[in-house]
Amino acid sequence: MVDRHNLIFIMTDHQRADSIGMIQDGKEVTPNLNKFAKQSVRFTRAYNTCPLCVPARTAIATGENPISNGVVLNKGQRAKNCKTVHEYLYEAGYRVGHVGIHHIMLEPDLKDRIKFTTWVDDNSYFEYASDRGIDMNRSSLDEREIEELHGCKYEKKRYSNARTSVWSYTLESFKDNYFCSNAVEFIKQNYNKDQPFALFLYFWAPHPPLKVPEPYASKFDPLNLNLPQNVGKFSKNLPLSRFKSVPVQLAQGLTMEEWRNVWAAHLGLVNLADEAIGRILKTVEQMGIDDDTMILFTVDHGDHLGQHNMYQKMEMYEQAIRIPLLFKVPGVAPKEFDMLVSHLDILPSILDLLNIEVTHPFEGVSLKHAIIDGISSGDRYIYCQYSGNPQIGDIRRAVITQQYKYIYDGTIYRELYNLKTDPLEMNNLADEPNYRDIINKLHQQCKNWGERSGDWVDY
Repeated sequence: MVDRHNLIFIMTDHQRADSIGMIQDGKEVTPNLNKFAKQSVRFTRAYNTCPLCVPARTAIATGENPISNGVVLNKGQRAKNCKTVHEYLYEAGYRVGHVGIHHIMLEPDLKDRIKFTTWVDDNSYFEYASDRGIDMNRSSLDEREIEELHGCKYEKKRYSNARTSVWSYTLESFKDNYFCSNAVEFIKQNYNKDQPFALFLYFWAPHPPLKVPEPYASKFDPLNLNLPQNVGKFSKNLPLSRFKSVPVQLAQGLTMEEWRNVWAAHLGLVNLADEAIGRILKTVEQMGIDDDTMILFTVDHGDHLGQHNMYQKMEMYEQAIRIPLLFKVPGVAPKEFDMLVSHLDILPSILDLLNIEVTHPFEGVSLKHAIIDGISSGDRYIYCQYSGNPQIGDIRRAVITQQYKYIYDGTIYRELYNLKTDPLEMNNLADEPNYRDIINKLHQQCKNWGERSGDWVDY
C-alpha cells in the first residue's frame, strides 16, 4: 500500500468562523485553534452548502450538494447513490473511526456501509449518561414555540431558545468531553505504522440549548463582551418574508442584556470545545505522530447570535454560512488564503492530499495545489441553499462572489449585499437601479446551478 498519512477530521456544531482569533473579556476564545491555525493552511472565505446540520454534514461526507444528493432537510431524507469519504478511506486500507454526533443521513446508514474500527455516537453517550443518572430530556424552559412554514402553511414547531443555564453534572460527563476521551483512546489504540487510521470526530458544542458546565459558564463576563454593531438590528430594505423566518421568531423580544448572556454562554461552549480539541492535538504531539498525521478542522454552520436580530442559523448571512476551514498537512508550511472555497471542496481535497485516486466528477475542487504549492485558484461562484428544516418551507438560494452575495427565495424577494463595503450585510441593494445588471447576472448563475443540481425551485 502507498505510504499515506493518518487523518483526523474534527468538526464542531454552530461555531462561527470569526471565533478563531477572537478576543472577548480579555481572553482568547479559541487558544488551541489559534495555535493550530498558525501551523495550518487557513481558508478565510470558506462557505457551507446549507445553514442546517444534516444537509451540511451529508454534503461534506458525499461531496455532493444537498439538492444533488437529495438531503435538504434535517429529517426524513437519505442520500442513496452517494459514496462517502469514510468509504473511500476504508477501501484505501484505512482503519476508520466515528466519534460524535451522527448527522450524516444515508441509505444504507453510514455505520452499515463499512466496518468501523470504532463507532461512538449519541446513542453511546445516552447509555453512558443514563448509567450516571444524567437527565437527557430537554426542558421546556429551553424551548420556544414558533410558527414555521411547512409546505404552503405555517405550523407550530418548537426550537431550542436563547435561555442560558449551568450544566449541573460533572465536567467529564459533558457530551463533548465524553466524545473527546473516546477519540483519544481511538488514536492511541489505532496508530500503526503499517496501516493508517482515519478518525472523524464530530463535537456537539456550541449547539444550543445553552447549558454550559463550569468553569466555562462563568468564563466570559457578559458586561465585558464586545458585540457586533448589528446585534438586535434588522438590515435596511429587508424583504418582508424574512420577518416570518425561524431565526427572527427565535430572537423576538430579546434585550441587549439577554444577548450578552447568550454570547457569554455560546463562547463558553466554544472554549470548552477548543480545550477538547487541544487534548486531541496534544495526544498527537505526545505520541510523536505529527509527521504522519493530517488534521482538518471545520464546522457545519455558524450562528447569528442576535446579528440581524436573528438567532440560530437557517438564513444566508455570513454568521450562518461562513465557516472556518483549516488543513494541517505534514511537511506543508502555514499559509492563508482569501479565495472562495466550499464544503464541497473538502472531500476531493482529502482524497487528493492522501494520494487516493478517484475518477468521480465532484462538484467541488481539490485544494491540493493551494495547500501544497500556494497556488490560489481564480474567481469562482460559491452556492448555498436552504429549503426548510423538518419539511420543505422557507426557500433560500445564494450565490457568493468575492465582492457580492445574492439571495433568492423563489418569489419576487431578493437580497444583494456588497461584502467589501458592507461586511455586516446591513444594506440590501436588490432594489437599487444601479445594481440591476449585477442582480441579473447573479440570478442567472443561481438558475444555472439550480438546473445542474436538479433544483425544483422556479427561477
